[in-house]
Amino acid sequence: MQKIKENLRQKLDDKQQLRLGRIVNKLRSIGSGFNLNKLAIIYGSDKFGGHEYTPHYMTHLKKFKFKRIKLLEIGVGGYKNPFKGGGSLRMWKKYFPFGKIFAIDIYDKSNIQERRIKIYQGSQVDKPFLEKVLNEIGEPEIIVDDGSHLNEHVIETFKILFPRLESGGVYCVEDTQTSYQESFNGDSKNLNNPQTMMNYFKTLIDSVNITEFDTGKESLREDIKSIHFYHSLIFIHKK
Repeated sequence: MQKIKENLRQKLDDKQQLRLGRIVNKLRSIGSGFNLNKLAIIYGSDKFGGHEYTPHYMTHLKKFKFKRIKLLEIGVGGYKNPFKGGGSLRMWKKYFPFGKIFAIDIYDKSNIQERRIKIYQGSQVDKPFLEKVLNEIGEPEIIVDDGSHLNEHVIETFKILFPRLESGGVYCVEDTQTSYQESFNGDSKNLNNPQTMMNYFKTLIDSVNITEFDTGKESLREDIKSIHFYHSLIFIHKK
């Protein structure tokens, strides 16, 4: 089987390999529409295996399963290669059969677009660009930040996008381990460093109880229903 795959790769160009891969994965995914763990493996997403995100996604996103939702994911994968990446986008497409899947990436990924998957090229901290995208697609019910993982980018993107998240929606931040890694401007020595994403989201925890405050509400958000922290993963539910 491996030799057959290698022979096909040598004979087919990038576009042909992409089309063939779609057909094969569509067949492989039959009967797995409710299982994000299996779908992540089939479509080559590191959300399961590389990480253990999909079990938590099934817990927090199952209420959207058969709704006509809009999901926006930041980061497509595959880096500069225009034919690589998009595994998680196809995973989401299969899991949400009536949903529309949108994505943002710093590189041009238009080659891997398909029905119900649209990808925009731009930076996750470019506010005019993000607002233009949201004005076009409308307010998404689900936002997934799997982008640069730079602490300042994650924080700035949340500040821009969370207000535009649909009421009752869920904002998901992946790979929060970079909060502790210097190469991503994180800090594992000073765990109270206000510049890290973990500490930023910690400051929002009191927002969950904002209705009980007598004073001091000014620094909090009134639209956060709950915040859930997992290993390298955060979910913020909007009221």
